[in-house]
Amino acid sequence: MSTTIAARSIADLPAQHAAQPKTAAQRTARYFNTGNAFNIKLPPVPDHVFTDEPLRALDPDTPTGLIECDLSRQLDIPVSATTPLSLVRYARIRAGERLTTRFTASGVVVYVMTGSGSATSGEETVEWGPGDVFVLPGGVEHRYQAAPDTDAVLWVVTNEPQLAFENLRAPAEGEAPTPVVHYPADEIERQIELIYDVGRGSDIAGSALIFSSERQESIRNVLPTLTVAMNSLPPGVAQRPHRHNSMAVALIIRGNGCFSMVDGKRKDWSQWATTITPPVAVHSHHNEGDERAMLLIVQDGGIYYYTRAMGFSFADV
Repeated sequence: MSTTIAARSIADLPAQHAAQPKTAAQRTARYFNTGNAFNIKLPPVPDHVFTDEPLRALDPDTPTGLIECDLSRQLDIPVSATTPLSLVRYARIRAGERLTTRFTASGVVVYVMTGSGSATSGEETVEWGPGDVFVLPGGVEHRYQAAPDTDAVLWVVTNEPQLAFENLRAPAEGEAPTPVVHYPADEIERQIELIYDVGRGSDIAGSALIFSSERQESIRNVLPTLTVAMNSLPPGVAQRPHRHNSMAVALIIRGNGCFSMVDGKRKDWSQWATTITPPVAVHSHHNEGDERAMLLIVQDGGIYYYTRAMGFSFADV
């Protein structure tokens, strides 16, 4: 028996319920159609720059703790999030003090902005210093200890919003997709110099060093869903404008006289700022300064590579 509903189109229909459900499972069913199921309007990922957060993290009066780069309200996401699938934090650890964390994430990507110290995960300890990158497994306790003579500031990225979206638990101890991995600053610099020594053609988008590990070598990512790269740009060079379906969050490490163009809008760089490049936005980076620019970029590229939907293309052809 059909019921007449006042609607000009199936697109105007609300979610439909079973007319005469016989069980609790039938009562929970909802029905949409081709008109109203695919017109979900979600807030876009903003072209945003976080500058107050790094200033707080670098302020000597700021106590040991975490500072979130949170856009959950703008993104209409019920958990803290910088982008729909990632969360960026600055961690400040005062000299000689300890910070303990446990993130509901697949893994944790860390860049050392200032200071030195150690990070312990289970039985493994990483001794870190300025410019180091390291990865810790998610779901377990991490203990960060700053050296006794200087404060430390870290840039920390996780995929907590991704797990929250699917209501997934963090991996148990020993189950994380990537174990502890350490990329020391001097080795990062050596690898970057190798890239410049070998050179590249204009068909390659920039001269970025991509971080991976023994366990993730086949997919060339740090984590199954996160791609981490140290991008560099020599003085007087501009990166070709391009687009891709993954979002990007970047930490500006060095870049006086540098800026990005995002969908025709200029974004000047500020050291230690976190900047977001929205998915599918046409963007390029420009170095009008007198030294090599450096920025660490984290993308949710692993998801798009796996689904064969990265959608990379140059925008100047």
